[in-house]
Amino acid sequence: MKALKTFSQALVMASAVVAFAPVYALEAPVTQTAMTQSALSPADALAMLKAGNDRFVSGGMLQRDLPGQVSATAAGQYPHSIVLGCIDSRVPPELVFDQGLGDIFSPRIAGNVVTPELLGSMEFAAAVAGSKVIVVLGHTECGAVKGACDGVEMGNLTSNLAHIIPAVEAVPTATGPRDSSNTAWVTDVAKMNVSLTVAKILSDSPVLKGLVDEGKLSVVGGMYDVSTGKVAFLD
Repeated sequence: MKALKTFSQALVMASAVVAFAPVYALEAPVTQTAMTQSALSPADALAMLKAGNDRFVSGGMLQRDLPGQVSATAAGQYPHSIVLGCIDSRVPPELVFDQGLGDIFSPRIAGNVVTPELLGSMEFAAAVAGSKVIVVLGHTECGAVKGACDGVEMGNLTSNLAHIIPAVEAVPTATGPRDSSNTAWVTDVAKMNVSLTVAKILSDSPVLKGLVDEGKLSVVGGMYDVSTGKVAFLD
């Protein structure tokens, strides 16, 4: 009788695990090849990211054979997108866009700002490796943005946060103080930082601007909500 009770408890526990397990989509993910990448337009690549984020939010992520993708991408990489993101541990681009190995380039830096080195990396990714879209991905509750809003200075971080100061200066304060305690203002600064970074990419890289003018690349901004997992793309 005791064994039967233990077995019944095990069934209840197993049912609970199943109930809270992530739901994976049934469709098979595609490992990017030169052929699949070349067939994509910038709009197609962006649509793939949007669909991936929808899957992430709903829990319907694709079930991938990652060891198989290691083998499939060993001879070359053909990512469809570049996501310039923040180093924040809550916003890993491959996860929030539900992408696999070889699908995206994901350079990351505190505050998702752009430097000459990052521009060079993205020029390689787009002009040489053939990626179709650059997404500058900011997020809510960004520590780097808060630091810039508070005028934080600390070692090499000081020069990093200096890239965000133009956004701080560009956003007026509707109500409340101009510091990190004003959540609404900080979010507006984060959005402005994304927009200014998009503009800086186009102004500081003739290579990327040329690809945009030829219709081979698009550069867009987005904001990830750390409380919902949803990416809202900016106009």
